[in-house]
Amino acid sequence: MDIPPISGTAPAREVLLMTKAKELEVTFLSEMLGHSGLGELDGAFGGGQGEAQFASFLRQEQARLIVQGGGLGLAELIFKAMTEAENGTA
Repeated sequence: MDIPPISGTAPAREVLLMTKAKELEVTFLSEMLGHSGLGELDGAFGGGQGEAQFASFLRQEQARLIVQGGGLGLAELIFKAMTEAENGTA
């Protein structure tokens, strides 16, 4: 997740930083969904090894949709922290 050095216009930089902040929120939510056990099926209706291998893709997509729908507000906090760090106001 390399962020290129500061260059170009400020609005373009802010869009890039917000995109990265949202990616971090998606990753965080995906991990939390995984630890919550969401969607795990046991017994005769469980998908076995195949389900286990592809469950992370489903969680990642669910997390992306949560963030796309407004998320938890984590991306905004991350964005604010990154812009303050860049501007030296943190």
